[in-house]
Amino acid sequence: MSLRERILRPAVFFAQNNVTLAGAVLTTSSGITLVFFWLREIFSRGPVHAYAGILLYLVLPGVFAAGLVLMPAGIFWRRSKLRARGAIPAEYPRVDLGNEVLRKALFVVAGLTGVNVAMMGTASYKGLEYMDSKEFCGQACHTVMEPEFTAYVDSPHSRVPCTGCHIGPGAGWFVRSKLSGTRQIFAVNLGTYSRPIPSPVKYLRPARETCEQCHWPQKFHGDRFVVRSKFQDDEKNTRLTTVLVLKVGGRGWKGATGIHGRHLDDKARITYVATDGRRQVIPTVSYVDDQGKSVEFASTDVKPSAEELAKGERREMDCIDCHNRPSHAFEMPERAVDKAMADGSISPELPWVKKKSVELLRGDYPDRGVAEARITSGLVDFYKKEHPDTFQTRRALVEAASQRLAAIYLKNVFPGMKVTWGVHPNNLGHDEFLGCFRCHDDKHKSADGRTITQDCEACHSVLAMEEKDPKVLAELGLQ
Repeated sequence: MSLRERILRPAVFFAQNNVTLAGAVLTTSSGITLVFFWLREIFSRGPVHAYAGILLYLVLPGVFAAGLVLMPAGIFWRRSKLRARGAIPAEYPRVDLGNEVLRKALFVVAGLTGVNVAMMGTASYKGLEYMDSKEFCGQACHTVMEPEFTAYVDSPHSRVPCTGCHIGPGAGWFVRSKLSGTRQIFAVNLGTYSRPIPSPVKYLRPARETCEQCHWPQKFHGDRFVVRSKFQDDEKNTRLTTVLVLKVGGRGWKGATGIHGRHLDDKARITYVATDGRRQVIPTVSYVDDQGKSVEFASTDVKPSAEELAKGERREMDCIDCHNRPSHAFEMPERAVDKAMADGSISPELPWVKKKSVELLRGDYPDRGVAEARITSGLVDFYKKEHPDTFQTRRALVEAASQRLAAIYLKNVFPGMKVTWGVHPNNLGHDEFLGCFRCHDDKHKSADGRTITQDCEACHSVLAMEEKDPKVLAELGLQ
């Protein structure tokens, strides 16, 4: 008996069982469905819906793989069952390869096996690709990720895949993320996930391996000209403008200069200890000066015990210590309204609109649907009752402002996840949260009496501070 027959005869004999047949049916049916959906995806426009993607890229390939597993499993199951009964024949039934029908069937099986291997490889690739997509990351677990995804799609990084920042290149962090994702799936299904999602992410990959693949803080960026508008809470919504030159810096011919140069030079300049879990309370900071000498600054205001200090998080400063919400930033109502008024989506011509808008945004609402309705109607009703002439002459502006106001709320507040105004501090700057002042507070002192400066000119040159008509803008032809 040839080697081919010694393999073929028992395979054909033991394959005659319901488990193997069921596997063949599952593989064939799911395979045909997969091919149909892949063709549909090729010729359709736009991304696949998150839940459809789970079915298409995860469930169906799983069914396909299960069928492939069942086919040999059925063979081994029947073999062990017959062996236990002592019913395995001394010689397996002969397979007549001279039979044209059987020969063609074997060729078909061999061909389909090759197709199955190709389809399994494609399905695996598509599944991994889908699990790396922003639709899967942001919309599959809709309730949990809704706040983060809403902020992400309106961020400067909205075209960067979530995995670009949260995982980065390489297999090590990919495997680590998938293991962490398994735990998160259980948390979502059992309802044990945190509300809101904790920030900062405890085991986020270092920024030097993610952010700095695109952004190079050591490169000299020079200075940045900034014009920022703020509106007062008076009837005329008086506009005040701040103009400053932000000293971004980096490494230039003068060496390390500006914000990036002093904080993120080629060498590790700064390490610190945070004791609160959110990196807002920083009692000690170590800084390497230009001579290579390490200087430690200790807060005279926050004085943790030796045990608390030992338990604190010790970090080497990187991008996300200041840019801690680069893709998931939530606004405060005052700043959000100021931006909307500056771009005209909320008209400054409407009397008291700044004050009333902030009042409505800070209202207490049971859910987002009620909030949208009450905010929209609240602004309209305010002008109907308190300023009927304005409502009659500028109704379109009032209604546009009410819609924009509701959109601001829906972008920033998610009661179901306990995301409210200010729940996630933004460390960039120091207007609304401590930010820079976590360290630059004139209260962090070294043993020789030096302090971490709070001098405004260290980071920016202020050309105008909340002025009605800054002269500098007129001189530059910007007003």
